Amino acid sequence: MSEPETVDQPLPLVTHLTELRDKLLRALLAILVMFICLFPFANDIYAFVSEPLRSILPPGASMIATEVASPFFTPFKLSLVTAVFLAMPYVLYQVWSFIAPGMYRHEKRLAIPLLASSVLLFYAGAAFAYYAVFPLIFTFFTSVAPDDITIMTDINSYLDFVLKLFFAFGLAFEIPIAAILMIWAGITTPEALAKKRPYIIVGCFIFGMLLTPPDIISQSMLAIPMWLLFEVGVYCGRLMQRRSAGQSSD
Repeated sequence: MSEPETVDQPLPLVTHLTELRDKLLRALLAILVMFICLFPFANDIYAFVSEPLRSILPPGASMIATEVASPFFTPFKLSLVTAVFLAMPYVLYQVWSFIAPGMYRHEKRLAIPLLASSVLLFYAGAAFAYYAVFPLIFTFFTSVAPDDITIMTDINSYLDFVLKLFFAFGLAFEIPIAAILMIWAGITTPEALAKKRPYIIVGCFIFGMLLTPPDIISQSMLAIPMWLLFEVGVYCGRLMQRRSAGQSSD
């Protein structure tokens, strides 16, 4: 006989607010510590992030700073974003430790893998953008420039561009998690999602069109992984349903 599932006893509102404050302060402290460690290497980090473009610039072309403070604030902003990016597992752990006491045991068993998978998938999406998408789209953009135009990309504009793509691909790679959560919550079923496959594919390309540059290469390289990840989410949802049905029959 399985043990009854229980949740912790409710605590006063003031206690919850105090605990939430402590969790937020710990998360902000982790980001601050990470930023302090990264800032001395801000220029090196920017050199790494800008390498996909700099490596394919034609002879005589270079990146430039069009604003007086850009040489300082652009690496500063990148260091801060990188600090948040690297501290995210700890930040999510703080979120998890705050909400976990109010969850049932079976909910915790599902939530922990989903939480870890969401972090890994976001990192995978950003890595896919950097190593697979950036070389293709920057090669395309530089190859179609007119012969009498010298490519000199502003460092701040470049950073805004790549951060947008990092976020877009990281978010897109969360599709399996979103599908599993909707199935788990009873909002939909794997069969219902599978029937909506044509609309999902069209939606993936629309999403890719909105979040990527106006070229078919980057749009397709976002839309196709999104569709494949949707199929992964549907498959995992079916496995989860079969497992739940097996446990219910026992």
